[in-house]
Amino acid sequence: MRVLMIFVFCLMALPLRAEQVIAGLSQNRVSLTVNFEGSEILIFGAVRREAPLPEESELNVIVTIEGPPQETVVWRKARRAGIWVNTDSQDIRAAPSFYAVATTGPLQDILSPDADLTHRISTRLAIFEARGMDDPTVRATFTEALIRIREGQGLYQQHDGGIDLERETLFSTRLTLPKTIVEGRYAARILLVRDGQVIDEVETVINVQKAVLERWLTNLAYDQPFIYGALALFLAVFFGWGASALFRLLQN
Repeated sequence: MRVLMIFVFCLMALPLRAEQVIAGLSQNRVSLTVNFEGSEILIFGAVRREAPLPEESELNVIVTIEGPPQETVVWRKARRAGIWVNTDSQDIRAAPSFYAVATTGPLQDILSPDADLTHRISTRLAIFEARGMDDPTVRATFTEALIRIREGQGLYQQHDGGIDLERETLFSTRLTLPKTIVEGRYAARILLVRDGQVIDEVETVINVQKAVLERWLTNLAYDQPFIYGALALFLAVFFGWGASALFRLLQN
């Protein structure tokens, strides 16, 4: 009993966080259908305070959405005898299949480098490189190339100033998942930042899955390719015959 009382008193003695983030999503499940053209996610929330609003510093909000990590290889091309060929390569141990960052201001201005390193917020730090090359400058070159490629595909996004923050209390932003995303669990993080440091963070999950029919067809194609091919052939013949029969019926 005495130990329990000491534990309770210790909890009461801990300082309360002055500011806490409360956030929500417009949806936490996305279905990948045949005609999927992307999905827009609304992230919104508020800041709960246990003390008056600080006046000596400005509050900022950062939102990230990170897709399932993937292993990949980045190649560098060079011209040899008038032909562009792959030369050097760099293994990327884990790179997000999708990564988006939205902020209330320029990321490099509102977040300190040490906080970025700790929480791995910037796109560059969200990528885990394999140590295939000794020179870190060379590794960084390949990583930047991967970022440029995926930015062009809409898979990596940076939205400085993309979050609306009202009276340092209410915030909202919209991030778009492109049609080329893969299925899996997408981690959404909402972080409060003051003086370059993260003071609070919450995380939630967006589940991206193929619809029932699409998932069944995908599994069938990979697990039973012969049956999948026979089914595709049967459907082609059936619909071809049906269209022909319907055309003859209309002619008569």
